[in-house]
Amino acid sequence: MQGVNYRAAAAERAAALDLHGWVRNLADGRVEAVAAGPIEGLTEFAAWLWQGPPAARVDSVQVEDWSEAVPDGFSMQR
Repeated sequence: MQGVNYRAAAAERAAALDLHGWVRNLADGRVEAVAAGPIEGLTEFAAWLWQGPPAARVDSVQVEDWSEAVPDGFSMQR
């Protein structure tokens, strides 16, 4: 979902959970996030993704393993 500050809210939540990675909008309207860190933080972040910020409407969340390197910190990408 775009236009409801989902990326900014996700980046803020991930940083608060001490996760590393990024979040970005996809051309088809979906949001993609890659996160790495402690399993407890990842679990909480995945649960948060189902809700998102107040104006968000989340239809689904797909969790997959990521095999590429993840940069330190958490950022929003375009």
